[in-house]
Amino acid sequence: MTIHVDIARSQATLAELAAQAEQGEEIVLSRDGHAVAVIRAAKARPSLRIGALAHLGPLTDEEATLFLQPEADSPARQD
Repeated sequence: MTIHVDIARSQATLAELAAQAEQGEEIVLSRDGHAVAVIRAAKARPSLRIGALAHLGPLTDEEATLFLQPEADSPARQD
């Protein structure tokens, strides 16, 4: 469902409008009866999956950082 809100009213209820957008509503802000902006929920960040481990589900940011860092006791590569 789309909700139409005049900009003058939206300034007082921005937090409420953002909460409605998070619930899937589309908010159209208008001025003098003309649409000027749309508020929608932001898309979620895609999950990071690593090749053969993908069946285990998405990695947390901490796991991804640990996975991508070189081992502390391994010598640095000289290319």
